[in-house]
Amino acid sequence: MATISQRWRPDRGRCFKHYVIAAILFTNLLLQCVNGYLSSPHVDQEPLYTRNAQHGPVITSPVVPAAASDEESYPSKCPSGGSCTRLPADCIQCNYQHNCTYGKPAAFSCKPKKGVHCVGESGQRQANFTLSIICQFCWQLEPSQYRCSNSTNCMTVSCPRTRYNATCDVLEHVHCLGRRRFQKRLFCNWTGGYKWSTALALSITLGGFGADRFYLGQWREGLGKLFSFGGLGIWTLIDVLLIGVGYVGPADGSLYI
Repeated sequence: MATISQRWRPDRGRCFKHYVIAAILFTNLLLQCVNGYLSSPHVDQEPLYTRNAQHGPVITSPVVPAAASDEESYPSKCPSGGSCTRLPADCIQCNYQHNCTYGKPAAFSCKPKKGVHCVGESGQRQANFTLSIICQFCWQLEPSQYRCSNSTNCMTVSCPRTRYNATCDVLEHVHCLGRRRFQKRLFCNWTGGYKWSTALALSITLGGFGADRFYLGQWREGLGKLFSFGGLGIWTLIDVLLIGVGYVGPADGSLYI
């Protein structure tokens, strides 16, 4: 019996150690949960509207502040006391109907925005007026009536010519139907400041030393012409013709000015 008791004592010791370790882990986990709960935003902290009561209610929507900012900024861009029909498009609100005939004049009922004052033909202040415009969407306007972003990441000298996605905004004084900001596919037409006349003059005078290629940013071709003396004159003559017709352009892909 003594032998059996001695055998069971180590097993009881191991079990007791396991129980102690499990109790310590459980207690640690419980403390972490309690600490996380106490540090959460809904306990022992002021509500959001209370902490910011002195600054007014806090709006978290990304759309509302933009509208409020536009509403506060547009009166400064709108002339006061001028003709209602000459107000910029951002200063008026019109009831545009899309059932008009394309390319024909159409009359729409409009009113100035809040804080904007305008007068009619009689010189009296008007709350509502009629605006006559050409029936067309904004993306159908002439290129001179909107301004587009320019891309410097496309090649202008390529066959076929490459296009890029441009973001266009209608000019302030132009009225049209639909959104005033739209996307359009335009040809690459940017310039890096290189002059065609300068490149041609360098090709004729110093083309044998690669000056024309160096000017256009084509360093490898310029070194090749320099150490081969313009390809014994053959490369120089070819470059004069290629630059003269505009086939060889700046290395960055831009247009000549």
